Amino acid sequence: MVIPVHDVNPVRHTPWVTYALILANVLVFLFTPGTAASLTGEGGLAQLCRLEAFLDQYAAVPQELLHHRLPGLVPTGETGVGPQGPGCVVGPPGYEKSPELSVLTAMFLHGGWLHLLGNMLFLWIFGNNVEDRLGHLHYLLFYGVCGYAATYGFALLDADSGAPLIGASGAIAGVLGAYLVLYPKARVWVLVPFLIFLPLRLPAWIVLGFWFGLQAVYSSGGAVSAAGTVAYAAHVAGFVTGMLLAWPLRRGTPPPPDPGGILLGRRARPAR
Repeated sequence: MVIPVHDVNPVRHTPWVTYALILANVLVFLFTPGTAASLTGEGGLAQLCRLEAFLDQYAAVPQELLHHRLPGLVPTGETGVGPQGPGCVVGPPGYEKSPELSVLTAMFLHGGWLHLLGNMLFLWIFGNNVEDRLGHLHYLLFYGVCGYAATYGFALLDADSGAPLIGASGAIAGVLGAYLVLYPKARVWVLVPFLIFLPLRLPAWIVLGFWFGLQAVYSSGGAVSAAGTVAYAAHVAGFVTGMLLAWPLRRGTPPPPDPGGILLGRRARPAR
Protein backbone atom coordinates (compact mmCIF):
# COMPACT_ATOMS: atom_id res chain seq x y z
CA MET A 1 0.00 0.00 0.00
CA VAL A 2 1.36 3.44 -0.90
CA ILE A 3 1.35 6.11 1.79
CA PRO A 4 0.24 9.57 0.62
CA VAL A 5 2.06 12.49 2.22
CA HIS A 6 1.16 15.56 0.14
CA ASP A 7 -0.73 16.61 -2.97
CA VAL A 8 0.20 19.33 -5.47
CA ASN A 9 -3.21 20.99 -5.47
CA PRO A 10 -3.43 24.38 -3.72
CA VAL A 11 -6.73 25.62 -2.26
CA ARG A 12 -8.32 29.05 -2.46
CA HIS A 13 -9.92 29.04 0.99
CA THR A 14 -8.90 27.76 4.41
CA PRO A 15 -10.50 24.30 4.95
CA TRP A 16 -11.99 25.04 8.35
CA VAL A 17 -14.40 22.11 8.28
CA THR A 18 -11.63 19.62 7.52
CA TYR A 19 -9.56 21.04 10.37
CA ALA A 20 -12.57 20.88 12.71
CA LEU A 21 -13.30 17.26 11.77
CA ILE A 22 -9.70 16.25 12.44
CA LEU A 23 -9.71 18.05 15.78
CA ALA A 24 -13.04 16.48 16.79
CA ASN A 25 -11.82 12.98 15.93
CA VAL A 26 -8.61 13.45 17.92
CA LEU A 27 -10.41 14.84 20.96
CA VAL A 28 -13.01 12.07 20.99
CA PHE A 29 -10.24 9.49 20.71
CA LEU A 30 -8.33 11.00 23.64
CA PHE A 31 -11.44 10.86 25.83
CA THR A 32 -12.50 7.37 24.75
CA PRO A 33 -12.10 4.74 27.50
CA GLY A 34 -9.11 2.54 26.77
CA THR A 35 -7.19 5.18 24.81
CA ALA A 36 -4.29 5.03 27.24
CA ALA A 37 -3.98 1.31 26.58
CA SER A 38 -3.92 1.81 22.82
CA LEU A 39 -1.19 4.43 23.12
CA THR A 40 1.04 2.46 25.48
CA GLY A 41 0.27 -1.05 24.27
CA GLU A 42 -0.86 -2.00 27.76
CA GLY A 43 -4.33 -2.50 29.10
CA GLY A 44 -6.16 -4.50 31.69
CA LEU A 45 -9.56 -6.13 31.95
CA ALA A 46 -11.09 -3.05 33.57
CA GLN A 47 -10.13 -0.85 30.61
CA LEU A 48 -11.44 -3.43 28.17
CA CYS A 49 -14.79 -3.65 29.96
CA ARG A 50 -15.17 0.13 30.02
CA LEU A 51 -14.35 0.29 26.31
CA GLU A 52 -16.87 -2.44 25.45
CA ALA A 53 -19.59 -0.63 27.39
CA PHE A 54 -18.73 2.66 25.67
CA LEU A 55 -18.77 1.15 22.18
CA ASP A 56 -22.00 -0.71 22.80
CA GLN A 57 -23.66 2.61 23.58
CA TYR A 58 -22.15 4.80 20.86
CA ALA A 59 -21.04 2.51 18.01
CA ALA A 60 -23.25 1.54 15.08
CA VAL A 61 -24.41 -2.09 15.09
CA PRO A 62 -25.86 -3.57 11.86
CA GLN A 63 -28.69 -5.54 13.45
CA GLU A 64 -29.75 -2.48 15.42
CA LEU A 65 -29.71 -0.29 12.31
CA LEU A 66 -31.79 -2.61 10.14
CA HIS A 67 -33.97 -4.48 12.64
CA HIS A 68 -34.07 -2.08 15.61
CA ARG A 69 -33.26 -5.05 17.82
CA LEU A 70 -31.52 -3.61 20.85
CA PRO A 71 -29.86 -6.22 23.07
CA GLY A 72 -31.40 -7.07 26.41
CA LEU A 73 -28.00 -7.46 28.07
CA VAL A 74 -24.99 -5.23 27.46
CA PRO A 75 -21.62 -4.70 29.13
CA THR A 76 -21.97 -2.40 32.12
CA GLY A 77 -18.32 -1.36 32.23
CA GLU A 78 -17.75 -3.27 35.47
CA THR A 79 -15.60 -6.34 36.01
CA GLY A 80 -16.55 -9.50 37.86
CA VAL A 81 -15.70 -13.14 38.41
CA GLY A 82 -17.90 -15.85 36.94
CA PRO A 83 -17.74 -19.63 36.54
CA GLN A 84 -15.11 -19.24 33.81
CA GLY A 85 -13.03 -16.66 35.66
CA PRO A 86 -12.76 -12.85 35.52
CA GLY A 87 -14.75 -11.02 32.86
CA CYS A 88 -16.99 -8.10 32.02
CA VAL A 89 -20.31 -7.80 33.83
CA VAL A 90 -23.43 -7.58 31.64
CA GLY A 91 -26.85 -6.24 32.52
CA PRO A 92 -29.87 -4.41 31.11
CA PRO A 93 -28.85 -1.22 29.30
CA GLY A 94 -29.08 1.86 31.48
CA TYR A 95 -29.44 4.21 28.52
CA GLU A 96 -31.65 4.93 25.53
CA LYS A 97 -29.96 4.41 22.16
CA SER A 98 -31.03 5.69 18.76
CA PRO A 99 -29.58 3.38 16.08
CA GLU A 100 -29.78 6.18 13.50
CA LEU A 101 -27.89 8.61 15.70
CA SER A 102 -25.30 5.95 16.52
CA VAL A 103 -24.13 6.14 12.89
CA LEU A 104 -23.08 9.74 13.52
CA THR A 105 -21.37 9.07 16.84
CA ALA A 106 -19.58 6.02 15.43
CA MET A 107 -18.00 8.21 12.74
CA PHE A 108 -15.87 9.87 15.46
CA LEU A 109 -14.74 6.69 17.22
CA HIS A 110 -11.54 4.77 16.45
CA GLY A 111 -10.18 1.46 17.65
CA GLY A 112 -6.58 2.58 18.11
CA TRP A 113 -4.06 5.29 17.34
CA LEU A 114 -3.02 3.69 14.01
CA HIS A 115 -6.67 3.60 12.95
CA LEU A 116 -7.03 7.26 13.88
CA LEU A 117 -3.79 8.49 12.31
CA GLY A 118 -4.39 6.64 9.06
CA ASN A 119 -7.84 8.14 8.66
CA MET A 120 -6.75 11.64 9.59
CA LEU A 121 -3.82 11.52 7.17
CA PHE A 122 -6.11 10.83 4.22
CA LEU A 123 -8.60 13.46 5.39
CA TRP A 124 -5.81 16.05 5.79
CA ILE A 125 -4.40 15.47 2.32
CA PHE A 126 -7.57 15.10 0.26
CA GLY A 127 -10.30 16.77 2.30
CA ASN A 128 -9.14 20.37 1.86
CA ASN A 129 -9.57 20.36 -1.93
CA VAL A 130 -12.99 18.72 -1.80
CA GLU A 131 -14.09 21.26 0.80
CA ASP A 132 -12.67 24.05 -1.35
CA ARG A 133 -14.76 22.86 -4.29
CA LEU A 134 -18.00 22.16 -2.42
CA GLY A 135 -17.95 24.98 0.10
CA HIS A 136 -17.89 24.58 3.88
CA LEU A 137 -21.55 23.73 4.56
CA HIS A 138 -22.05 21.52 1.53
CA TYR A 139 -18.82 19.70 2.34
CA LEU A 140 -19.98 19.00 5.89
CA LEU A 141 -23.28 17.63 4.60
CA PHE A 142 -21.42 15.62 1.97
CA TYR A 143 -19.16 14.11 4.63
CA GLY A 144 -22.15 13.06 6.72
CA VAL A 145 -24.05 11.58 3.78
CA CYS A 146 -21.03 9.51 2.75
CA GLY A 147 -20.58 8.27 6.31
CA TYR A 148 -24.23 7.21 6.56
CA ALA A 149 -24.15 5.57 3.12
CA ALA A 150 -21.00 3.65 4.05
CA THR A 151 -22.43 2.40 7.35
CA TYR A 152 -25.80 1.35 5.97
CA GLY A 153 -24.13 -0.17 2.92
CA PHE A 154 -22.05 -2.37 5.19
CA ALA A 155 -25.06 -3.21 7.38
CA LEU A 156 -27.07 -4.39 4.37
CA LEU A 157 -24.38 -6.96 3.61
CA ASP A 158 -24.22 -8.21 7.22
CA ALA A 159 -27.64 -7.45 8.60
CA ASP A 160 -27.49 -9.88 11.53
CA SER A 161 -24.11 -8.79 12.83
CA GLY A 162 -23.96 -7.62 16.41
CA ALA A 163 -20.38 -6.35 16.12
CA PRO A 164 -19.87 -2.60 16.63
CA LEU A 165 -18.87 -0.57 13.58
CA ILE A 166 -16.69 2.47 14.27
CA GLY A 167 -14.41 4.87 12.44
CA ALA A 168 -14.44 7.76 10.00
CA SER A 169 -13.20 5.54 7.17
CA GLY A 170 -16.51 5.40 5.31
CA ALA A 171 -16.96 9.17 5.26
CA ILE A 172 -13.32 9.72 4.31
CA ALA A 173 -13.68 7.13 1.54
CA GLY A 174 -16.41 9.39 0.16
CA VAL A 175 -13.94 12.28 0.21
CA LEU A 176 -11.45 10.15 -1.73
CA GLY A 177 -14.10 9.24 -4.29
CA ALA A 178 -14.97 12.90 -4.79
CA TYR A 179 -11.30 13.84 -5.12
CA LEU A 180 -10.82 11.18 -7.80
CA VAL A 181 -13.73 12.59 -9.82
CA LEU A 182 -12.78 16.25 -9.37
CA TYR A 183 -8.98 16.07 -9.56
CA PRO A 184 -7.93 12.82 -11.27
CA LYS A 185 -4.76 14.38 -12.71
CA ALA A 186 -3.58 16.09 -9.52
CA ARG A 187 -0.13 14.90 -8.49
CA VAL A 188 0.18 13.18 -5.12
CA TRP A 189 3.45 12.59 -3.28
CA VAL A 190 3.53 9.05 -1.89
CA LEU A 191 5.95 6.78 -0.09
CA VAL A 192 6.20 3.30 -1.57
CA PRO A 193 7.67 0.63 0.74
CA PHE A 194 10.31 -1.03 -1.42
CA LEU A 195 13.21 -2.02 0.84
CA ILE A 196 13.13 1.63 1.90
CA PHE A 197 10.33 4.17 1.58
CA LEU A 198 10.70 5.33 -2.01
CA PRO A 199 9.17 8.79 -2.68
CA LEU A 200 7.14 9.09 -5.88
CA ARG A 201 4.86 11.71 -7.38
CA LEU A 202 1.87 9.98 -8.98
CA PRO A 203 -1.43 11.12 -10.51
CA ALA A 204 -4.36 10.93 -8.10
CA TRP A 205 -6.18 8.46 -10.33
CA ILE A 206 -3.37 5.94 -9.79
CA VAL A 207 -3.11 6.48 -6.03
CA LEU A 208 -6.84 6.52 -5.31
CA GLY A 209 -7.69 3.96 -7.97
CA PHE A 210 -5.19 1.54 -6.43
CA TRP A 211 -6.61 2.22 -2.96
CA PHE A 212 -10.17 1.60 -4.13
CA GLY A 213 -9.13 -1.56 -5.96
CA LEU A 214 -7.68 -3.00 -2.77
CA GLN A 215 -10.85 -2.20 -0.83
CA ALA A 216 -13.00 -3.85 -3.50
CA VAL A 217 -10.84 -6.99 -3.56
CA TYR A 218 -10.83 -7.33 0.21
CA SER A 219 -14.57 -6.65 0.54
CA SER A 220 -15.34 -9.37 -2.02
CA GLY A 221 -13.26 -11.90 -0.11
CA GLY A 222 -10.75 -12.19 -2.94
CA ALA A 223 -7.85 -11.67 -0.58
CA VAL A 224 -7.14 -12.03 3.10
CA SER A 225 -6.00 -9.09 5.19
CA ALA A 226 -4.27 -9.23 8.53
CA ALA A 227 -6.76 -6.62 9.69
CA GLY A 228 -9.71 -9.00 9.56
CA THR A 229 -12.05 -6.62 11.36
CA VAL A 230 -11.76 -3.81 8.79
CA ALA A 231 -15.12 -2.96 7.18
CA TYR A 232 -13.90 -2.87 3.58
CA ALA A 233 -17.46 -2.93 2.22
CA ALA A 234 -18.12 0.34 4.04
CA HIS A 235 -15.10 1.87 2.31
CA VAL A 236 -16.43 0.78 -1.08
CA ALA A 237 -19.91 2.14 -0.37
CA GLY A 238 -18.55 5.46 0.86
CA PHE A 239 -16.17 5.82 -2.08
CA VAL A 240 -18.87 5.15 -4.69
CA THR A 241 -21.25 7.54 -2.93
CA GLY A 242 -18.61 10.28 -2.97
CA MET A 243 -17.99 9.73 -6.68
CA LEU A 244 -21.68 9.93 -7.53
CA LEU A 245 -22.25 13.08 -5.48
CA ALA A 246 -19.23 14.85 -6.98
CA TRP A 247 -19.86 13.77 -10.57
CA PRO A 248 -22.12 16.75 -11.51
CA LEU A 249 -19.34 19.16 -10.42
CA ARG A 250 -16.49 17.68 -12.42
CA ARG A 251 -16.92 19.88 -15.54
CA GLY A 252 -16.73 23.16 -13.65
CA THR A 253 -13.75 22.21 -11.50
CA PRO A 254 -10.54 24.13 -12.31
CA PRO A 255 -7.69 21.71 -13.06
CA PRO A 256 -4.79 21.52 -10.59
CA PRO A 257 -1.33 22.71 -11.63
CA ASP A 258 0.60 20.17 -13.68
CA PRO A 259 4.12 19.76 -12.26
CA GLY A 260 5.11 17.21 -14.89
CA GLY A 261 5.43 13.45 -14.99
CA ILE A 262 6.32 10.82 -12.45
CA LEU A 263 9.42 11.67 -10.42
CA LEU A 264 11.37 9.71 -7.87
CA GLY A 265 14.38 10.02 -5.61
CA ARG A 266 15.63 13.45 -4.55
CA ARG A 267 13.70 15.26 -7.28
CA ALA A 268 10.50 13.83 -5.86
CA ARG A 269 10.81 15.58 -2.53
CA PRO A 270 8.16 18.28 -1.96
CA ALA A 271 9.49 21.84 -2.00
CA ARG A 272 9.55 23.54 1.38
